[in-house]
Amino acid sequence: MPSKSSRNWLKEHFTDAYVKQAQKQGYRSRAVYKLLEMHERYHLFRPGMTVIDLGAAPGGWSQLLVRLIKPNGRLFALDLLPMAPIEGVEFIQGDFADESLMQSLLRQLSSARADWVISDMAPNMSGNASIDIPRAMYLAELALDFALQALREGGGFLIKVFQGEGFDAFLADIKRNFKSVIIRKPKASRSRSREVYILARELCP
Repeated sequence: MPSKSSRNWLKEHFTDAYVKQAQKQGYRSRAVYKLLEMHERYHLFRPGMTVIDLGAAPGGWSQLLVRLIKPNGRLFALDLLPMAPIEGVEFIQGDFADESLMQSLLRQLSSARADWVISDMAPNMSGNASIDIPRAMYLAELALDFALQALREGGGFLIKVFQGEGFDAFLADIKRNFKSVIIRKPKASRSRSREVYILARELCP
């Protein structure tokens, strides 16, 4: 029998307006509305761009992105978990911490480099912040390191992070590498969540 916390999560999930809207509009996750809100406000993506979607499964962000960057755009999606195919998305399944996987992706980019690296990655949460926050920060640091290799000069980086230990130092590192950096908490983010999104634009040369 599910625990009380599991029952509460299920009740919240199936009564969530964004979950219902995603189901109605054919999106795979409610997270798509976080990305859509930021795109509509800041005009992040346009046709012809090359975008890398880290932590892509189940594919909500990729579903939206592939529409925004066509025609002539290119979208790479990566996740440890499997993801059902999406037309126009080049999916790579593997561990983001695997250096060989990252190098393979960089080779596929060749000299073109990406316009955006975006990340909605999160570790499996235990509910213990002293464990979860460092795990999440480790993934964030890997994503930033990859973005600095993959992005063209002037490119952008959008990442989900969790406020807590290591956040300020991570934010300072991003500010050293990008000309414009803001923090957003989209309306679709649950109010109790520590998650925020760092939106960094114009990678410095």
